[in-house]
Amino acid sequence: MPKSAQPAAKKAIQDIYNAEDRDHAERAIETFAKFYGAKFPKAVKKITDDQDVLLEFYNYPAEHWIHLRTINPIGSTFATVRLRTKVTKGAGSRAAGLAVVFKLVESAQARWRAVNGAHLVPLVRAGARFKRGQLVERPEAVAA
Repeated sequence: MPKSAQPAAKKAIQDIYNAEDRDHAERAIETFAKFYGAKFPKAVKKITDDQDVLLEFYNYPAEHWIHLRTINPIGSTFATVRLRTKVTKGAGSRAAGLAVVFKLVESAQARWRAVNGAHLVPLVRAGARFKRGQLVERPEAVAA
């Protein structure tokens, strides 16, 4: 995609992943495909082919969406470790390196952001279904 088209395309992609719910996101994907499909079929194909994976976070509680939209949780977790180990030019031995990494991560976790809706995590782990970010209750006939 040429640089001149990137700002508008970036805005259209942000409209997809910042949508209110899955229905709005699917409509934003259709709009993206309509506007950019003729000129940039490869870019549109990337989004439309992976639409289910791209929108998977809508199947979880709305409180968790902000965490699931994060693009690089592992990279930001280990950024502190990477910065310190580059400065010290390595830790020397494997055991010393593991000790340094452990202590750095242990110290960094004090600044990590807590998960919104932590009380919903057991429900997610148990396989509860969510639609539009809300818990879908089982029908009485199925529950009995």
